[in-house]
Amino acid sequence: MTQLRPLRLLLMAVLVTVLPASGCAAADVPAVPEGPIRIATGAEGGVYEVYGSAYARVLGERFPADAEVLPSGGSVDNIERVVSGRAETGFTLADVAADALAGREEFGTPRPVVALARLYDNYVQLVVRDDGPIRKVKDLRGRRVSVGGEGSGTAVAGERILRVAGLTDDVELRRLDVVASARALAAREIDAFFWSGGLPSAAITDLRRGTDMRLIDLGSTIEPLVREYGDLYTRTTVPASVYGLSNAVTTVSVPTYLVARRDLPPATAYWLTRLLFEGQPRLAEVHPEARRLDPGSAIMTFPLELHQGAARWYRSAHR
Repeated sequence: MTQLRPLRLLLMAVLVTVLPASGCAAADVPAVPEGPIRIATGAEGGVYEVYGSAYARVLGERFPADAEVLPSGGSVDNIERVVSGRAETGFTLADVAADALAGREEFGTPRPVVALARLYDNYVQLVVRDDGPIRKVKDLRGRRVSVGGEGSGTAVAGERILRVAGLTDDVELRRLDVVASARALAAREIDAFFWSGGLPSAAITDLRRGTDMRLIDLGSTIEPLVREYGDLYTRTTVPASVYGLSNAVTTVSVPTYLVARRDLPPATAYWLTRLLFEGQPRLAEVHPEARRLDPGSAIMTFPLELHQGAARWYRSAHR
């Protein structure tokens, strides 16, 4: 983290220098919009749902209209809700956001999506039973594998990992959300499942209480993922202590962004961003990933631009 500090300071300096100075004085803070405020989150058992519910409570104390949490399929679904105006903001993975911006893969045409903040990193977790035969990615051949629910970022990452491992046509795919995947693994209805989430993820913690499980090392897939899909994917480690496992496991991570549509009113984007940071202590009480929220890293939302209302808050907060 210390190596990133000079880059963060440089980015903040650029942000403060380049953005227009109008409207940033304390006396010119925009009024809190009337609403509605709808937050597209994710499935039960994931971090998006926990984080988003706490964020909604923070927002609801300042916005005249109560903030509403919209459970969803995940990253792809959330972007579609945001850009169509069915949600004001939502959680999404950076790789999915890049696809949306470029109109690739699931999206077909570009989506006008921008960022409010980079929140934390998601970890791709390949979960199997400890008493099963799967020890490495190649062992998935011929197995029943859940790659995540429809519209999820998990499905994007899971299918890409299978593709670079040469297993696309050699597994029996299931499309279950994380809670359904965990239940199916415990019942021996599937052999493995992918999950992309913050640490810890409640569904996996709950699975661990009743089923001996472990995570599969994904180190062999990282270089081909980066070559094929870009450097939003990063080598990282799930510490053994997160789920009480016997050893740490190498995996791949990708950032999580809080996003909005480009034409969201600037005042709404300003307050969504401001209250995210003002509410951080309370968010951290419900999930440790909220401790990672930092203004210096929050503006690092490549390839998405910051919404002008969010950028206004970052400028005013660091004058």
